[in-house]
Amino acid sequence: MPFTATLGTVEAVRYPAHWEADVVLSDGGTAHVRPIRSSDADRLRSFYSRLSEETIYFRFFGPRPRLSDRDITRFTDVDYADRVALIATIGAEMVAVIGYDRIEPGEAEVAFLVEDAHQGRGVASVLLEHLAETARERGIARFVADVLPANRKMTAVLRQAGYTAQSRFADGVVRMTLDLTPTETSQEVTASREHRAESRSIERLLSPGSVAVVGAGREPGGIGQTVLRNLLAADFAGPVYPVHREARAVAGVRAYPSVTAIDGEVDLAVLAVPAEGVIEVVKECAEKGVRGLIVVSSGFGETGPQGRARQDEMVRIARAYGLRVVGPNCLGVANTDPAVRLNATLAATVPGHGRVGFFSQSGALGTALLQRVAQRGMGISSFVSAGNRADVSGNDLLQYWEEDPRTDVILLYLESLGNPRKFARLARRISRRKPIVVVKSGGATQGVPTGHAAPALGLPDTALSSLFEQAGVIRVDDLIQQFDVAQLLAYQPLPAGPRVGLVGNSDALALLAVDACARAGLDPRPPVDLGARAGAAEYGAALASVLPEVDAVVVIYMPPIPGGAAEVAAELLRVSRDRGKPVLATFEGEVGVPPELRAGPTPERGAIPSYAAPEEAVRALAHVVRHARWRERPAGLPVELEDVDTAAARRLVSAGLRAARTEIDAAGLLACYGLAVWPAETVGSPEEAVAAAERLGWPVVLKAADPEAAKRAGTVRLGLSGPDGVAEAFAGLTEQLGAGAVLAVQRMVPQPAVPTVAGVVEDSAFGAVVSFGLGEVGARLLRDEAYRLAPLTREDAATLVRSPRAAPLLFGEYGYPPVAVGALADLLVRIGRLADDLPEVARLDLDPVLVGESEVAVLGARAVLNSLEGPRVDAGPRRLGPSRSR
Repeated sequence: MPFTATLGTVEAVRYPAHWEADVVLSDGGTAHVRPIRSSDADRLRSFYSRLSEETIYFRFFGPRPRLSDRDITRFTDVDYADRVALIATIGAEMVAVIGYDRIEPGEAEVAFLVEDAHQGRGVASVLLEHLAETARERGIARFVADVLPANRKMTAVLRQAGYTAQSRFADGVVRMTLDLTPTETSQEVTASREHRAESRSIERLLSPGSVAVVGAGREPGGIGQTVLRNLLAADFAGPVYPVHREARAVAGVRAYPSVTAIDGEVDLAVLAVPAEGVIEVVKECAEKGVRGLIVVSSGFGETGPQGRARQDEMVRIARAYGLRVVGPNCLGVANTDPAVRLNATLAATVPGHGRVGFFSQSGALGTALLQRVAQRGMGISSFVSAGNRADVSGNDLLQYWEEDPRTDVILLYLESLGNPRKFARLARRISRRKPIVVVKSGGATQGVPTGHAAPALGLPDTALSSLFEQAGVIRVDDLIQQFDVAQLLAYQPLPAGPRVGLVGNSDALALLAVDACARAGLDPRPPVDLGARAGAAEYGAALASVLPEVDAVVVIYMPPIPGGAAEVAAELLRVSRDRGKPVLATFEGEVGVPPELRAGPTPERGAIPSYAAPEEAVRALAHVVRHARWRERPAGLPVELEDVDTAAARRLVSAGLRAARTEIDAAGLLACYGLAVWPAETVGSPEEAVAAAERLGWPVVLKAADPEAAKRAGTVRLGLSGPDGVAEAFAGLTEQLGAGAVLAVQRMVPQPAVPTVAGVVEDSAFGAVVSFGLGEVGARLLRDEAYRLAPLTREDAATLVRSPRAAPLLFGEYGYPPVAVGALADLLVRIGRLADDLPEVARLDLDPVLVGESEVAVLGARAVLNSLEGPRVDAGPRRLGPSRSR
């Protein structure tokens, strides 16, 4: 609920709840942003007392050692319209304030103050983002600021925000004017700052200088002691502090009765105490100045409403004091960097140093996953099990791994996507440089009470695969496939095409590989059969001869009599080195990266991954070939649509939500995006039908007006060119549909035309999704539809048009005439833009859309609304979303 601020008068002024937000600062810490309140008077006095003389001078252009009571009242009593002030707090202390005063319609004067100890942390920048958004909501289009020439920090904050800025110098003061209209530059600045801040916040968790384990008991096998022993066994590079209320030592290490009693600094705390005691420990950690928390304890959101409330309170306190949280109900985190050596998990086995970053939502599954990776001989760079994702999520890890020089491949095990729009945006960008391999389970999401099923996804599984593919994400069906693909990506280069060479000593296995290639859409070349007795020389010569003619090679080495494997492996490594083409193998049935196929003691680039069977090798290669093909496509740029009136569309949606309507005028909404719905009139008699036809123009169509009735076969009468035909059609449809059926008259679209359907759905797992398919009955029955994430580039739209299996009908195949696919792609771009602009539109159906030789005609449209809970966490100023929306 919005906070109510009581002013000096009896009247109370309210501000929207979304004006409050938790934010990540540039150094990875967190702060809370909210409007100032009259009750903040003492907090403001304390804040001002900590400011340096220079900071005060720059703000007030002269000395001002203290604020008078009148000043305090003026700064804290604001009306949240013409005068607004936002503050940033860490814990109970105010560390910054920014505010504006409206000086004329559409223009306000802005100023800010940041405590000296917190300058350089990006506080002013994030406050300016939030105040600009607030000002736009209040009808303010420009900020002006008077700045002393020597105040370079404030000048830099204003100039680097990305808005259109102007400045002039007069009377010893620089007057700067900012146009608050969001620009491409301002959006890029916000995204870049978000990326750096979130990346840094994860770095603080994964590279701590010291770790405290709270709840490390003396009994072997306990959760806390298990984490402590794993930290010690990994030879963590910094001090480890067990915390136990009574024990003097745990696992041979001096223990402390509380976090605050620890002598040295604590960067990371692992909490393994009962859920009921976690809140108090979080407060202790905040008092100590801990920078991050790993909560392995269970008993939170996964248990029901009471646990969810406890979880939300834990996150609120942690963020308020600048801490990020992994968990609760998680396995922990690990970092194999030799300079860190962190194993703050419940898993005794952690793979060695490698180039793969691994994120898992499931804590219970994490131990098994790490064991399997280790068994394959693969290394990891870092591992995070997020559990309930109360704070840190997969999106945060994507931000970190994008910049981590030790990570080349990213693995994600996901049960849900909390912020799908942000995930898609990050994945599209990161996949251009670092492959992302995802196992997306269909199970319940974290935080769903035991015994209650999670809501079903609104899209078929094939749609999820196509949406991942659009974002450049490699989706696999299970964990075995994920590791199969990962070991190829981690150690071998990307293939340039689908041509596959096959070299082996088993004709039967080679034929299986050929069949697997054909099924996967690869281009297998005739296998080179070396015979059962082939040795290193034969394999080396064959590989050297095949490599120049193909894009990848699968080597099969399954000798009937053991012996000679080391020599064959060495020759394969020698020949494949620096060729720039992937080589993978079925090597004596080994799975992973066996020691023989490594260039050194640990797997590095150039190591040859091995698979139990050639079909599994081909399956992994096919995933990688498709990913390489995706990378070669142009990224595509956002489409500029000059005839779009987003403001008018938002007014229509807002009016519908205020009236508590679930549907609004779809034709009016589409008109805001440059799309017209073919006019139609509902009629109740033959006479009304004829009159409507006269108004609309002949020839006409008579059809069922009810969307459900219209799905039935034979409910449309085409090509009616006169009153008699209309009257006869009206009688026939009335008899077919029953008395009281509502019919509609519509001018007929010029023929020939191909019927299609298009739409938008705000999916719970992926956000705004655009769908497209053919409108023929057979295509509808088979759900022959394709999907893409909104917004669409021109390339996305062109691919979407060609994706349904029946798409050849649009391009002149099977006796159909070629139609205006360019106009159809433009329509898809426009509804994609609508979906991205208006997340309140839960569903938009365009059915049918007739595609003619020169234009498209939307014959029917329906728009369904759904109110949002709070602001979009993927748009506007930076903010941390609520639990499980990161």
